[in-house]
Amino acid sequence: MAALRHISRKLYNLSFKPDSYSKTRTCAACFRLLNYSAIEYSEEQNPAPLFFDKQVQHLLRSLTRVDLAKVNRRRKVGDTKISEPEYKFMTDEQLQQAIQEAEKTTEELLQIPPVVAVRIPKNKVLSRDPALQGLDESKMVFTDITFGVKDSDRLIVVREPDGTLREAEWEMRNRINQIYFPKKERSLKPAKMFFGKYLESLLDRKEYEFILDRACIEFEPNEPNYQQVVSITYQHANDNNGFELLRSTRHFGAMTFFLVWNKNIDNLLLELIETIHLNEAKELLKLFSKIHNVNFDSDTEIEMIEEYIKKYSTKKATLELAMQAYKDLEKQRNEVQSAAHGSN
Repeated sequence: MAALRHISRKLYNLSFKPDSYSKTRTCAACFRLLNYSAIEYSEEQNPAPLFFDKQVQHLLRSLTRVDLAKVNRRRKVGDTKISEPEYKFMTDEQLQQAIQEAEKTTEELLQIPPVVAVRIPKNKVLSRDPALQGLDESKMVFTDITFGVKDSDRLIVVREPDGTLREAEWEMRNRINQIYFPKKERSLKPAKMFFGKYLESLLDRKEYEFILDRACIEFEPNEPNYQQVVSITYQHANDNNGFELLRSTRHFGAMTFFLVWNKNIDNLLLELIETIHLNEAKELLKLFSKIHNVNFDSDTEIEMIEEYIKKYSTKKATLELAMQAYKDLEKQRNEVQSAAHGSN
């Protein structure tokens, strides 16, 4: 892998020798990358039907590349005390049962956060009663606190000081639901870590998993705040080669779907080529084909990648150099093996 990366970078440097002007332009581009635009999944192009498709789920899980040691590692848990490991003598039957339970736990830990369209703002006016105008200077909120009702379906209405009775907006609904039916570790207002310099600081330290884990706790998948935070995090990870930091976590599949949906897979494809995971590169292109309804004429890994580079890539030169480096490395490996067999 290291050899392929070295050859790929060397070929790139030999092929492109930027002058002072191009260096300045590159630095300016890097600076602009610090200001990402939040991307939401619109209702007009709802991603949910494709995301929950069985084939798509299978490809996303395969691309996550499950590493049990990473999935079950010790994590940052604040002030919570980590329990000591427990050792047991087991029969073969008990061991198999324990393995099945561990696999079930792993499945739960790697459950991909749902990808859905951003919710539509609530602005339905139920009635207007001018006679109530001036009765009170503050808004009055009326909430159905019946147990067993979904937070999204709960009846919450607001009486405005001018007498208008309307449905509560989503932000207010979140606060009211959290007051009456609090969810563990969720706050009444979004934490500062998701905005401005605080989010930028976390991104600079590449705390991608921490940001995304907290976003899953603080927000619902269809909230604008959630989709804005995760989209910026995915873009930053994509531009800074942070794939390995999210691989074998529940967020890798959602990030991959986001990149494929927005036709921005060149960096991930490059990383898979450089780390010699061409089978996963093929699965990534199958996912691209499924989501964007395009067909590849080739079936083999190398041919499919080359066809993608020719037809759809926006970084043709870089990917072509990576593929050339891969072919050169394979050629050298085959020559070494042939020489070894000949000497025997």
